[in-house]
Amino acid sequence: MKGIYIVANDKVLDNTIALLKSIRLYDYDTPIMMIPFDENYQQVAEIVTSKYGVEIYPDLEFVNNLCNNLYNIFGQGFFNTPNKQKKQACWFGPFDEFLYIDVDIVVFEKIADNLKYLEDYDFLCCDYQYLSGIKNVFTSKVIEKKIFTEEQLKNVFNSGWWASKKNLFTENELYETFAECAAHTEYFDFSEKTTDQPIFNYIVLKHISRRLNLVRRPEGKGPGSWAGSPHFQREGDRLIDPKVGKPVQYLHWAGFRIEPGCPYWDIWEHYRYLGEAKPTYYPQKIETKKSLGQRFIDKVKNIARQIKKS
Repeated sequence: MKGIYIVANDKVLDNTIALLKSIRLYDYDTPIMMIPFDENYQQVAEIVTSKYGVEIYPDLEFVNNLCNNLYNIFGQGFFNTPNKQKKQACWFGPFDEFLYIDVDIVVFEKIADNLKYLEDYDFLCCDYQYLSGIKNVFTSKVIEKKIFTEEQLKNVFNSGWWASKKNLFTENELYETFAECAAHTEYFDFSEKTTDQPIFNYIVLKHISRRLNLVRRPEGKGPGSWAGSPHFQREGDRLIDPKVGKPVQYLHWAGFRIEPGCPYWDIWEHYRYLGEAKPTYYPQKIETKKSLGQRFIDKVKNIARQIKKS
């Protein structure tokens, strides 16, 4: 069985709706499964299951145990919550072949059709992350220690959109890989809080050899996908990448808060409110920074939770 995984909670409800509306506009049949990011997912679950045919990952106890185990192996000091590794559950879920999509994305085609490339490959990505070198993924230590070759490092990718197959490795093999990462934290570039991306790249580059970046597919260079690229041209409700003369397959607002004034806001707004009236006013979001005292209290509470679990 083939399908699409997403990770969401109530906090990203609007983003989730925009993504699902874009998927369902072009494809109403491919199964979609949501992995809750945390315990606050009742509202988003009710909407996505009733309106967009989404199912909830069937074994949430497994997901939580998996993420807690990964966090205990390699997480404390790098991730503020075990939930950052929720997408690792995709490897062990119901879909034999699957596509994972972050919810700060909208798509412009029947995106699941890209799974056809899994006939010849075991892992797909679709971005130009590699043009930035190893920044936000690895440090130069992986070159100095010969962990990866220069050729392998040309395959680094953004972990917000990828496709693969179930059971390419076991749960224990995943734990062993995380232990390798924990023993060599100097390999990873977490300087810009890229959360799971460095470890995810390590797992894929180490253990999956049959990989394809769709922007370098055999039939020619593919379009870009990052919302930070200013050169895309609008054509109706889609975008064209004039550098390659091809339609953009999906747009990813990685590193951006999706709000009025952000890049390609009109595109996101179109899909979010497809079939309903757009708001006439958007309340300004004010991000409040926690005080030093509150951050200390949160850290103590987190330590207490970990002690309780152990």
